[in-house]
Amino acid sequence: MSARAGHEGNESGNGAPGANLAKRVGYRWHDPDAQQLPFAAQLRATLNAIPAYTWYKLASGTLAFVNERSGDYLGLPKDHPLRRGADTDAAWDSHIFIIHPDDQEVARQTWAECLRTEAAGEASFRIRNAKGEYRWFIVRTEPLRTDEGTLLYWVGISFDIETQKQAEFHLTEGHAALRKSERELRQILDFTPQLIGVFGSRRERLYINQVALDYLGKTRDEWINGSPGDVVHPDDAEMIQSRWGSAVLDGAPFEIEVRLRKRDGTFRWCLARFNPVRDEKGWILHWYVACTDIEDRKRAITEQEQLTRALRKNEEEFRQILDLTPQFVAVLGPRRERLYINRTGLDYLGTTLEQWREKLPHDEVHPDDLELVMSLWKRALSDGLPFECEFRSRRGDGVYRWLLGRGNAVRDEEGQVLRWYVAFTDIEDRKRAEERLQQENAALREEINQASMFGQIIGSSEPLQKVVAEAYRAAPTDTTVLILGETGTGKELLARAIHKRSRRAARAFIAVNCGAIPSALIASELFGHEKGSFTGATQRRLGRFETANGGTIFLDEVGDLPLDAQIALLRVLQEREIERVGSDKQIPVNVRVLAATHRDLSKLVSEDKFRQDLFYRLNVVPIKMPSLRERVADIPLLLEYFIERFARKIGKRFSGIEKRTVDVLQAYDWPGNVRELQNMIERAVTLSDSDIFSVDEAWLKREPPEAFDRGLALSGALLAHEKEAIEIALAQSHGRISGPTGAAARLGIPATTLESKIKRLGIDKYRFKQANS
Repeated sequence: MSARAGHEGNESGNGAPGANLAKRVGYRWHDPDAQQLPFAAQLRATLNAIPAYTWYKLASGTLAFVNERSGDYLGLPKDHPLRRGADTDAAWDSHIFIIHPDDQEVARQTWAECLRTEAAGEASFRIRNAKGEYRWFIVRTEPLRTDEGTLLYWVGISFDIETQKQAEFHLTEGHAALRKSERELRQILDFTPQLIGVFGSRRERLYINQVALDYLGKTRDEWINGSPGDVVHPDDAEMIQSRWGSAVLDGAPFEIEVRLRKRDGTFRWCLARFNPVRDEKGWILHWYVACTDIEDRKRAITEQEQLTRALRKNEEEFRQILDLTPQFVAVLGPRRERLYINRTGLDYLGTTLEQWREKLPHDEVHPDDLELVMSLWKRALSDGLPFECEFRSRRGDGVYRWLLGRGNAVRDEEGQVLRWYVAFTDIEDRKRAEERLQQENAALREEINQASMFGQIIGSSEPLQKVVAEAYRAAPTDTTVLILGETGTGKELLARAIHKRSRRAARAFIAVNCGAIPSALIASELFGHEKGSFTGATQRRLGRFETANGGTIFLDEVGDLPLDAQIALLRVLQEREIERVGSDKQIPVNVRVLAATHRDLSKLVSEDKFRQDLFYRLNVVPIKMPSLRERVADIPLLLEYFIERFARKIGKRFSGIEKRTVDVLQAYDWPGNVRELQNMIERAVTLSDSDIFSVDEAWLKREPPEAFDRGLALSGALLAHEKEAIEIALAQSHGRISGPTGAAARLGIPATTLESKIKRLGIDKYRFKQANS
C-alpha cells in the first residue's frame, strides 16, 4: 500500500504553501516488493532533507516530530524527543504556547477544523524562536493516508513569511502613499528580499523590484516589454498561463511552482504566490506576485526519488542473485506472511509466485511433519531467534523429499523484525544414506543378537580343513560362491567367514533365508518397494540388496526361490541392477552374492524347478560343507567347545567328560548335524547335576522317521499353502485378478505375478467366476 495525502479538493491547489506535501515526498508505504526503512523513519529522513520548517503529528493530533531546521528555530536540545520522533500520544503537546498569544485562537480553530473534517488546513500566525522573538509563518497541514483511507499522520510545513508580511505591510502603506508618490512605493519594493512583480488587472506588466531584476539579470524595461517565455521554462509556460487565466476570471489568489531563468542562464524552481489587490468596490486593481526560490527543496525531493529508485534497483538485483542461488530461498514478513521466493524454489514447487503466496503450509509440508514445523514457527515468531528444521516437502511432481530449512530474522535499528529469510536445502540423498546406514546397523545388531553356536569354525578333520582352504582362497575375490550341504552343517558360518576375510569386511553382511519368506513377498524383501505399490505398502522400503550395497548378501536356501524370483535374481547377477516393486527405475548395486542350499540344484534344474542359467551363475565356486557323519573326528573338539560355552552361560563347571558319552556321540548318525549336536549338549549341560558331563543315551535311541525327501516335503507344503491362499483370494474376488478388489490386491502382489503363479500351480481361475454366476 502507498501513502497519499490531502483530499480531492487539494489537487487544484488553493494558493497555500506546502500543498500536496506528502505527494511531493514520494514515499511508498509498506511495499512488499521494496527493501526500505520503516515508515516513520523514512518520513523523518525525508522531512529533514527538505529545506523548510517541517513536522508531523499523530492521527490524534499530538505533535510527534519536528525536522532539524524547526528544532534549531525553536531552540530544542539535540536529544529532545521531538527531534527523534516520539510516535506516542505522550509526546510534547504544549506547542500551542510557542504561538503568539494574539494568534493562538486562530491556530486552535484551524486545527480543530482539520481534526473534525480530516482535511487539509492552513493558517498564518506568529511563532516564537529560540531567542524569544516572534516571526510570521504560514502553516499548512495535510493528512497522510493509506490507500484504504486510514489516517496515518498529519504532515505540516511552515514557511517564514516575516519578510512577506513586512513587505505586505509596506505595500499596504505604499498603496496609500502610491497616490501621493509612486516613487516612494517602488523604493519600498526594492528593499523587499523576495522577487516581487506587479501586474495590471489584465496581466500587463507594471513593475518589478530590484531583487527580481538582479535575479533575472534584466533591466526593468526589458522585463516590462518582454514575454513570459523570456524568464519562464518552456515546459512551464503553458501551465502558468492557464492557471493565471482562470484566476483572472474568478479573482482568487493562487500559488504555483515554476522554473525561472536566472541571469546565468540556469533554471531554478520557485514558488510564486499570486494575490489580487482590489478597490473599495471589489474591482481588481493589481496583481502582486511574490516568488521564493525553492530549488534546494526540490533537489532534496529529487534526490529522495532517486534514492527510492536506487533501492528498487537494488531489490531487483538482489532478486536476480537469489534466482541464481542453488538453494531455494523464501522471504516472509514479520508474521510469516509470504512475500517472495526465488526461481529455484518456484521450479522445485512447480508453482508461480502468486500461487505460492496464496498457499498454506499444509499444502506443501508432509502431514507427519506439519506439527513440528508449525511449533518451530510459533516459537520463532515469539522469540525472534534463528531456527532450523528437517521436514518433508512436496515437490511439484507430488513426490515428498527431505529438506533442511534454516530461518533468520532481519531487524530494524530498533530491534523489530522486518523480514524472515528462510533457506532450504534438499537432503533427500543424505536421509536415504542415513536410512540405509540404520538398516545396516539394524542388520548388524540382528546378526550379533542371533549369532548361532558357531563362534568359529571348529574342527581339524581332513574334510573340514579342505573346505576351509577353499573358502580361504575364494574369500579375497568378488566371485559368487555356492555353499552346499545338509541342514545344520554350518553353511552360514562359512559364508560369514568368507565375508570377514574379503575386501568387503567393513561393509554390511546381509543374510536372507529364502525359504522363510512367503513367495508373494520375496520380490519386495529382496529388491524393496515404493509407497503404494501394493496394499499395505504405506512407505517406501529398501530391499536387502540395496541395504547390502557395497557389502555381501547371503542367500540361504536359494533352492526354495520361486521361478519369478529366480528371473529377477538372475538379472541382478548379470546387470548388477535392481528394480523396486512399483517402480521402473533401475538402481545400480555393488553386492557380492554368497548362496547356500541343502537341496540338489542339478536335480531341480532337470525337473524345471530351478533355472539352469541361474544355477550356472551361482555355481561359480561350489563348496560342499561335510556332514557331521563325515567328520566324526571333530566331535570331541565340538563337545569341549559347546560344554564350556553353555556351562559358562549358566554358571556351571565340569571337570571332565564321560568316555562312554564320547563313544555314543561319535557312533550316532546326526541327521541334524552340528545344530543337533549343539542342542543336545545345551540340554545336557542344563539338566546335569554332576561335574562330569554325560548325555542320556535314550535321547539318541528315537525311532528314525519314515524316510522321505525333507526338501521335497517342505517345498510341497509351501506350494500347497500358497495354492490354498490363492484359491481363497480368487473365491473372495469372484475370479477377478486385477483391480482394487481383485485377488492380486488381496494378496498384495502384482497381477502379472499372480497370473504366473496360477499357471504354475495349475489353478482353474474360471471356476470361481462360474461359481458366482
